Amino acid sequence: MDTRLLHTFTTLARTGGFTTAAAELHLAQSTVTVHIRTLERELGTRLFDRLPTGTLLTESGRRLLEGAEEVLDAVARLRAGGGAGDGVVRGRVRVGTPESLCATRLPGVIAALRTHHPEVDVDLHAAGTAECVAGLRAGRLDLALLLESEADFPEVTAEPVACEPLALVCAPRHPFAARTHKATWAQLAAESFFLLEQGCSYSDELERRLLAVPGSGPRLTRFGSVDAARSCAAAGLGLTLLPLTTVEEYLGQGRLTKVRGPRFADVPVRLARHRRRWTAPATEAFARELVRQLGA
Repeated sequence: MDTRLLHTFTTLARTGGFTTAAAELHLAQSTVTVHIRTLERELGTRLFDRLPTGTLLTESGRRLLEGAEEVLDAVARLRAGGGAGDGVVRGRVRVGTPESLCATRLPGVIAALRTHHPEVDVDLHAAGTAECVAGLRAGRLDLALLLESEADFPEVTAEPVACEPLALVCAPRHPFAARTHKATWAQLAAESFFLLEQGCSYSDELERRLLAVPGSGPRLTRFGSVDAARSCAAAGLGLTLLPLTTVEEYLGQGRLTKVRGPRFADVPVRLARHRRRWTAPATEAFARELVRQLGA
């Protein structure tokens, strides 16, 4: 069986559309169609249902997908083992990561990686936990970083590699900035908060704690952007809970100040990958550099 057909098949299964798959594969859409029809003819079964909104794997397609990925992984291993033999690690690594890590931790990792492995390129995709896990399962991502206290996902392993301290902050002119005593949960539950979108573990936990206060009425605004939540807090509109690395500059400039209140546990940074999929040398090089830099 021609592995090009399997590559086209797995790409279409991942993207869900002939146009998108063709663009990613740098093929004409008609070529993608021919590849899929040829594969279906060879196997004697229909692999996709063609819908107005895209393609959907049939039961036969779902059974084929796992085996196709194993075959393509084996081919990739053979190619890696039979390369030029010059010892140079090459390739592109696709990494999913929360926005906060993308902006603070990963630039240093990539800089160090380029020093040790200049032929390795990294594509960063800012995404939450659910999107990262889905990307690993679908093959869109090679690795992902998760900010999660717990991480139990089918087909995905997630090992802790570092911790992110959190900071509850507000503007210096906010009434809570001048408090000499720790704010209680009851007092916090009467305030306005700017939190990251649903699926952010520490934001979700803070919301649960605030709403658990009897008679609580916090005003909660959720954003998909660290910068939006931080800017609203700096403007004096309320409080926010963010990784310390994302607010250190604002704290140093006097644009934000820490709020005396309940202690928030550090959030583990977990390096996640697909449980069964082969890890390419370039991906391993990035993972090693990540552990080294974040551990330091």
